[in-house]
Amino acid sequence: MPAPLADRIRPASLDDMVGQQHLFSKGCYLRRIIESGNVPNMIFYGPPGVGKTTAARIISDRAGMKLHKLNGTSAGIADIKEVIADTNTFEGMNGVLLYLDEIQYLNKKQQQSLLEYIENGQITLIASTTENPYFYVYSAILSRSAVFEFKPVTAADIIPACRRAFDIMAGENNVTVDIEQGVIEHIANGCGGDVRKSVSICELCFLGGERSGDTVSVTLEEAKALAHRSNMRYDRDGDEHYDLLSALQKSIRGSDENAALHYAARLMEAGDIISLSRRLLVIASEDIGLAYPMAAVITKSCVDSAMQLGLPEARIPLAEAVVLLATSPKSNSAYMAINEALEDVRTKECGTFPRALQNKHYDGADAKEKGQNYLYPHDYPGHWVKQQYLPDPIKDKVYYRFGDNKTEQAALMYRKKVTGQDAVQS
Repeated sequence: MPAPLADRIRPASLDDMVGQQHLFSKGCYLRRIIESGNVPNMIFYGPPGVGKTTAARIISDRAGMKLHKLNGTSAGIADIKEVIADTNTFEGMNGVLLYLDEIQYLNKKQQQSLLEYIENGQITLIASTTENPYFYVYSAILSRSAVFEFKPVTAADIIPACRRAFDIMAGENNVTVDIEQGVIEHIANGCGGDVRKSVSICELCFLGGERSGDTVSVTLEEAKALAHRSNMRYDRDGDEHYDLLSALQKSIRGSDENAALHYAARLMEAGDIISLSRRLLVIASEDIGLAYPMAAVITKSCVDSAMQLGLPEARIPLAEAVVLLATSPKSNSAYMAINEALEDVRTKECGTFPRALQNKHYDGADAKEKGQNYLYPHDYPGHWVKQQYLPDPIKDKVYYRFGDNKTEQAALMYRKKVTGQDAVQS
């Protein structure tokens, strides 16, 4: 059985690589390293299907090193020992390059088993991961490796790869392929920057195409059916998940309702309305806050409705919450205030409560100050009276600063009125 087309048409040189020009174009740092013949330990970080495995194969061929490939999802210490044993063979005389795909799935002990051989140069490691290596790769491996980020490939870069895929399939089967206008562009745009996925869809389109004599026809309708939802790049437990939620929150914070709706739609399409709902509840208090306190109430109502409705109807109340939050006035005054207060609690000696606030009224014989001396604000005009509430070491500390929105400025004016002074922090 032949290998998948995506494996059969892998580029044989750096010049043939699709995308990753920031790494492999002439004069770039990584390319100069590779061309020097001295291959360091490296970690390739980026989404699937963007050339990490292909680059490792090209590097090993260029350096004349024996290539071993392991996958972190299935490899164990026994597999790693087999690779190490090859360092003393004739085939490994020019060095052994271990390409370890999905290294994040190896546990700490498994990763540690490589350290000795990486340090003494018996093995050169190129590890790849779709997750942030600084979170998932053992620090000792990281400190001995150079990290390079692979980025999603643009549709413009994928188009030539799709054309080449159809040409190779036609040549292997000794036929002509008739490709309807728009097919290649649709596949290239619909695969989320994943070259391997694009080539695989080209292969499926060819194999499923209608054959008439020596011609295979590939229609746009068939391409759309095969590429349906293929442009969704989403992992609920991975970096893409958190990047998507971050993009949503920053778009709402920046009052761009259109971008916010786009990122919300991605989460809905992935079926993840729980993460979307939780983040909207956070945004309502963190970014809109006291500028429009009712936003939190309305958002909670929308989220409750969405949870009861489920998809697809849940999209309606969630969209309402997204637009409301994006178009509301913004204030992070409460968010900043509690962060500053928490920092003091964690890092400073703040002292005990003022005597007037303590929940006790009995004074011992040795008490220097008799009586609680608490002033009940409701007994005074405007329900306010001046007294100390913060502990002595931080008695003049100001955490909350009134925002410059209508609601908080109204609260500031009320504060000035009841205190009879203009010295309140604004």
